[in-house]
Amino acid sequence: MSIVCLRGDTELNEQDLRAHLVAMLRLENTAVLLGAGASVPSGGMTIMQLWKQFIRDHADTAKRFADGGFIAQEDAVLASFEAANPRNLPNIEALLDQLEMAKLDWTRRLASSRNLKIFKKDIEALLKCVVKAAVLDANAWGKPPAYDRFPYHVKLLQRLVGARQPGQASPWVFTTNYDLAVEWAAESIGIHTHTGFVGIHNRTFSPQSFDLGYRNINAKGEARFGCNDIYLAKLHGSLTWQCTDGEYRELASSEVWPKLKAIIDGVDAVDETLMVFPRAAKYLQTVGFLSGELFRRFSDFLAKPQSCIILAGYSFGDDHINRLLRSALLNPTLQIIAFLPEFMGTEPAELAGLKPEVRRLLALKSPRLTFVGGGEAAYFNHMVDLLPDPMLYDLNEQEFRERIKAMSGGDDAE
Repeated sequence: MSIVCLRGDTELNEQDLRAHLVAMLRLENTAVLLGAGASVPSGGMTIMQLWKQFIRDHADTAKRFADGGFIAQEDAVLASFEAANPRNLPNIEALLDQLEMAKLDWTRRLASSRNLKIFKKDIEALLKCVVKAAVLDANAWGKPPAYDRFPYHVKLLQRLVGARQPGQASPWVFTTNYDLAVEWAAESIGIHTHTGFVGIHNRTFSPQSFDLGYRNINAKGEARFGCNDIYLAKLHGSLTWQCTDGEYRELASSEVWPKLKAIIDGVDAVDETLMVFPRAAKYLQTVGFLSGELFRRFSDFLAKPQSCIILAGYSFGDDHINRLLRSALLNPTLQIIAFLPEFMGTEPAELAGLKPEVRRLLALKSPRLTFVGGGEAAYFNHMVDLLPDPMLYDLNEQEFRERIKAMSGGDDAE
């Protein structure tokens, strides 16, 4: 399937898009925002797939959520998601937050209620489905990271880092995913990842670490500021985060895997200390501190001059992120490139299947907004392949080498 690309109100072909990406990754500040779709090639699920799986495996639970007013009645019926273009999916984080608040209120009023016990088990069922989707590859846990398990994440990081020029800031990776695909990919190829946590044996959250960077002390001149690191902000949490006694720690995958495996296998309930999900009971600690700090970093990036952010696997289902992206358009030097498979064009019938937020952004016809669609052509793996390889950046040097080669009779001259 061919690419459908629109920058403002101008259509771009694949060659134009590649040229645009080359220019954008040369800006002073670059970032990607990865949604659930970015983890699908690595074994994850889209929100659509996750919700369908939940309804299929826990039909009674979904019906009780609908009867309780937590989701719409049609969201509890599998058949409604077999339609050609269903886009109004429940927001999983918002739903979990509402369920948590209801559980707290119910516990306060009717702690011994039998229905409360059923309700808690229903929440457990949804949490376990999310954990299963975020595990990705069970064989990757507790073992040295292998680059061939996450090839597209590896290629993404290599091309983001390779695009940085001496003196430019390291790229940011923002993600709504709980999985470890980015961390494992970076570690497998020796790219350092700043996650906000510092320490060796006791990694605690220290947001000031986002203001630090790496440099080669043996290099001379501008080369000292070459890039070999990324900044990673996991906006919705991570499978390896833990909160105990008000302290936030990042655990090693080998340490957390036994707990996650017990949850998936149904041996244990979801560990309440794991910071996998938003919890209304811990609002001040989680949203007010850790998540709040990460979203502040996201907002700060969008306000930086000469910046570009590429959206991949993100379906515009998070109202908080949507508001930040929309308000960021007030930054006159920000460029947003959104890879959205369901975007097929601007005809009324094609727009009807898109979310209201996407239609609103398309209506702006801003040259700083580029939408790339066309079904599979806009999937995460195809997006990564469209990014320019680092060796293609310095065209002047390439031309210079070709001239030297011609002058020397065809032999390479170094």
